[in-house]
Amino acid sequence: MQAAQKPRQFRGKGKQAQRWRKPDDGQVSVMVLPLAITDSADLDRLEKLCAAIWSIKRAVQRDARAKADAYWAAKHERDRDGAKAIRERLGLSLDGLVRCAYRHLEDAGHLKHHVSKALAMHIAAEVWTGISRHLFPDATGKCFGRPKVGRWHEFTRIPGRARSHTTDNKWETFRLVGTIHGHAMAYTDGGQHAMSQPRRMPKPPMPEGRVPTGKLTASGKPGMRKVSWWDHTGPLAVVFAGGPDSKRGDLVLPVRVPQGTGPWTRVEHFLSNPLTWHKVDLVRRRKASAPGGWVYEAHLMVLGPGYTAPAVQAMRDQATQLDRKGGVDGNVSNLSIVSFPAQLDGGTPVSTEVTLTDAERARLEREAKKQRGRARALERSRRATNAGQYGLSKKQAQRAEHRAAKGLEPKTVTVPGGARAARSDGVPKQAFRRDRLSANYRTQRARQAEHAAAIAEHRRHRARLVAREIIANHGPVLVVEDCDIRTWYRLWGKRLSQTTPGMLVAALDVECKAAGGRLVRASTWSTALSQHCLCGERVNKTLRDREHKCIACGLVGKRDLVSAALAAFVDFGDVDDPKTAFLDTAMSRHAQIVYGEGLEEALRESTTQSQNTSRGAGRVAVPRQRGTSAPRIVGQRNRATPDETRPLRDHAGAPDLRTTCIPQQLTLRGDIRDKS
Repeated sequence: MQAAQKPRQFRGKGKQAQRWRKPDDGQVSVMVLPLAITDSADLDRLEKLCAAIWSIKRAVQRDARAKADAYWAAKHERDRDGAKAIRERLGLSLDGLVRCAYRHLEDAGHLKHHVSKALAMHIAAEVWTGISRHLFPDATGKCFGRPKVGRWHEFTRIPGRARSHTTDNKWETFRLVGTIHGHAMAYTDGGQHAMSQPRRMPKPPMPEGRVPTGKLTASGKPGMRKVSWWDHTGPLAVVFAGGPDSKRGDLVLPVRVPQGTGPWTRVEHFLSNPLTWHKVDLVRRRKASAPGGWVYEAHLMVLGPGYTAPAVQAMRDQATQLDRKGGVDGNVSNLSIVSFPAQLDGGTPVSTEVTLTDAERARLEREAKKQRGRARALERSRRATNAGQYGLSKKQAQRAEHRAAKGLEPKTVTVPGGARAARSDGVPKQAFRRDRLSANYRTQRARQAEHAAAIAEHRRHRARLVAREIIANHGPVLVVEDCDIRTWYRLWGKRLSQTTPGMLVAALDVECKAAGGRLVRASTWSTALSQHCLCGERVNKTLRDREHKCIACGLVGKRDLVSAALAAFVDFGDVDDPKTAFLDTAMSRHAQIVYGEGLEEALRESTTQSQNTSRGAGRVAVPRQRGTSAPRIVGQRNRATPDETRPLRDHAGAPDLRTTCIPQQLTLRGDIRDKS
């Protein structure tokens, strides 16, 4: 009798290939490549692709919402059988939503002319991401609300599929073909002059012919295969094969790369090695002047870190060698930074104030005026196309009464200026989303969105430049108070939208990490930097007091600069926990004694030249506080303002006695000593 043979093992340890992992610790970067779509047929096909993807995503979102509602309604069944069993029965999982997307794709036959199953799978994965945040709590123990069904104008991204780095020539959905060398040769006439890409870029043709495979056939002859887009070495282009039922061939979209000597180094960093190209997402962006109102971009994900200019890298390396420690104080109207040598054994204190210049204030006023004009134009357009939803203004009503009293015919009002028709509880009778909108309204709104995006990008760019300048002068080791800036918007929202202190602090955090340092956050409850002096004495100040005056040591300086100087001497029990921060008054007093007049000068005005504030510009605008009503017998009073901003959630700490901030016994100066 023969022994039973052991079945073959196809899976398990030692049988599966080693799983591919991203190099460089999983670092990836993204480069935006504008698509030069000049063929009307290609543009029409691309618009139909976006419409088909959006219809599938909307259908999957509705299915996911219905499944989530059924899941929460089955409370008794969840208690009896478990939540996992209910989710499996309802298909409330990633696989379940993918099957829903496949079913919608199969049921609607026209969608298969545009959408592939890979795109449908990735759309379902995006929907599952929102549903999973609704079903499962995050690190703080809270869940997100039920995801809503998206709108057409909010749909801007089609996720692509990553290429295979273990199998040759396998890259589904959108793929980038060509080489940067071939692109440069095509638009420089073989390198004879600078690159000049035409306004209407032609589509690169698909290669033709046959190439050897590098293998031998059964008869011993060299194998040959038909060329494909993988053999294309000409100009860059994004290629999409279309849906399974598509008969229109490949969709080829030419790519326009940044040209000029300045950005070419960055272009080569991302595009010189095609083996690092990982994934391409198709993104559309509103632009009123573009055909169809949209421009399309290819977001190329590249394996490896992003590009850093040599000058920026040299600046970061130099900042690492400064061996300084500093503090940052964020305010409504400025950002103050003061730093000291790390060992307090030489050098001088350095201070910087980042404020808005007169030119920046004038530019912001002009932009705000234009924005108000656009808002008024949009409101007039909405009222004109939905005149039945608005009443007459007081002046228009009086004019109509006068005409009626004189027996004149009523005059048609094209743009009513009154309130919107509403119910007794103030809710509009017709929702704003159901209003008719003219083509001019949509165009103006698209231009307004473009303008807002340009302003936001300008602010981010300014924040990056300011952050680099700060670490170049003060080093990458800084401490900042752990404040919740959202509470400031209740009183000074307009000013904060101009100075953007939160954006500056976020950019500073990124630059500190890039330079090998860290921006550490300290709780305001345990430090109270604005209420202390470098000598350790407590100096109580309200938010209106912008000057620091200590009667114990005689130190006089700007409130924000003194707070930033104190932040440099904050120590931590645990650097990752802001609640463990405490003020080392012994070291701050030692620095005050060592540097003396140099420190006082640094606390009076900025000692570094900055492109955002000139030296000696010490006056800081104090935002005017709003008045609140009070009894008539006492007149008008100012709104009470806390001395410290509200800390971030879960970082506040308990307002206990600050034993680590108890000032030492100091000898008063002779000019203020009591001689009685």
